Amino acid sequence: MSPETILQIILGIALLSYAFDQLLDYLNLKALRKDIPAEIASFYNPEKYNRSLDYQRTQARFSFITAAFGFILSFTMLATGGFGWIDSLVRPHFPNEIVLALIFFGVIMIASDLLTLPFQWYSTFVIEEKFGFNKTTPKTFIADKIKGYALGAIVGGGLLALLIYLIQWIGPGFWIWFGIVAALFILIVNMFYTTLILPLFNKLTPLAEGDLKTAITTYAKQVDFPLENIFVMDGSKRSAKANAFFSGIGKKKKIVLYDTLINNHTTDELVAVLAHEVGHFKKKHIILTYLISILQVFFVLFVLSTMVFNEKLSAALGGSQQAIHLNLIAFAILFSPISGITGLLMSMLSRKNEFEADAYAKNTFDGTALANALKKLSVDTLSNLYPHPWYVFFHYSHPPLLQRLKALDVK
Repeated sequence: MSPETILQIILGIALLSYAFDQLLDYLNLKALRKDIPAEIASFYNPEKYNRSLDYQRTQARFSFITAAFGFILSFTMLATGGFGWIDSLVRPHFPNEIVLALIFFGVIMIASDLLTLPFQWYSTFVIEEKFGFNKTTPKTFIADKIKGYALGAIVGGGLLALLIYLIQWIGPGFWIWFGIVAALFILIVNMFYTTLILPLFNKLTPLAEGDLKTAITTYAKQVDFPLENIFVMDGSKRSAKANAFFSGIGKKKKIVLYDTLINNHTTDELVAVLAHEVGHFKKKHIILTYLISILQVFFVLFVLSTMVFNEKLSAALGGSQQAIHLNLIAFAILFSPISGITGLLMSMLSRKNEFEADAYAKNTFDGTALANALKKLSVDTLSNLYPHPWYVFFHYSHPPLLQRLKALDVK
């Protein structure tokens, strides 16, 4: 297969992917309905519901613009050999293949982020501000950018350097060894996320003694959940939206509650939300998802090993010689249809797991409290109550609210 044919396939995949995503977004936008479902009518007044419809329309229209910009930019880079051109600019100054790849991707990532910075700023300080969600200050926004760059350079750069080193040193068999590294890395991140990464961006404070802490610890003991610490995170530092999660693998678990979640929910609702998270642990969802993710990583790396030394891939992107970093970009696009299918299957599994975790919370604590918490979260975030079924099928990792309420079957 010639480089020209490979480029045509790459461009075709990029175009079809963009068109399909935009079709789904359009269907989802048109699926918005003005009637408030009976299940949530007591939580929504007409004025606020109309505001949620306005929010969904605003987000959708803005998404069309940002997606079009990103597509035009990337398609132009592919069609004109822009990636090969960047390679030709930096290659004379960095003869070492690892350093060259790090500089190459660093230039692309920073340039891409800077080009989309106006969109990020508008989303945060105009759209999210207009609808009362934004709590981020310009100072925090800039600080997050700097921290993100530093973290990406250290972690992402380190993994990329190791990948290229193994490719050069071992050859096609690199995929086994880097797969092991990736599996260990994912495990370590899951174990130490709240200890090492989260504090870089947010402040974690131990939950104060009181009714909520007593209720959480009591429930944890009842269901034999190995709870170590309960933290409150200053989520309100950036957004009015709320969340909760636990981290850790093994016998020591840490629960993290957004302060916005605590402020907007009753004690029973908060315990119900945590009971849902405990359900994921009890049903082995976390371990299963981890194992499947590892299998995916090994599969992706194996396929990559069959293509990473192909000179024609580099030529298709405008490179004058074989370059691992150019082949990585070509591979990512060529593999995207397969990754789309695996992502779809993972989303289907995730939605199934969410229903099971809801059922666990209902059976071990209180289904009504969980339903009320879900309703409040939906109202507070102005979420879409009527997403298009195809949009849900391809994009939702959680079932839509009305489906979850139906499954809970509480009065």
